[in-house]
Amino acid sequence: MATHNPHARRIGSPGRARGGRVRTPFPRQAWRRRQEELALELLRELTRLADEIRYANLLQHHRIIAAQVDHALADPTLASAMSTLDGVSAGKRRQVIFANREYSAILLGHRVGVYDWSALIGHLRVLCRNQVFREYWEMTGQHRKSLPAETLEARVGKAVDVIMEELAEDPDEWWVVG
Repeated sequence: MATHNPHARRIGSPGRARGGRVRTPFPRQAWRRRQEELALELLRELTRLADEIRYANLLQHHRIIAAQVDHALADPTLASAMSTLDGVSAGKRRQVIFANREYSAILLGHRVGVYDWSALIGHLRVLCRNQVFREYWEMTGQHRKSLPAETLEARVGKAVDVIMEELAEDPDEWWVVG
């Protein structure tokens, strides 16, 4: 025997007619705008992740090179295999390889966002005060000429050349940014 529920007709019933339209929580333009916002947010997140992967790859590459340099510094025969410089003693070769390692570490700091351009130049200005680094820079001038002009390495190389010229003109004013 069924009991009669006065509210039963409302449950599951269409209530009043809506003209065949389904009600959406957002009007169409607001929905589209929200979709565009979500797409832009997703794009920003993907860009950030791509940058993180790029930085991680740069760091891993630097670790590999640093390990090779460590082996070369420990074994003069490996140092001569790593170096393209002729006519330098084993000790000088090891110094030059280490100077290159220091330079590379500073450049890596800029690449991964540790230093902005002005901080990079400041670190390089200090490094340029080192006699071994100056010798390294002079010995490897031909190497830098092969770099495409639009690369970071070429731009930094030109900046270091300017720093070296400034130091040669007035070594006591090395800290003055020109």
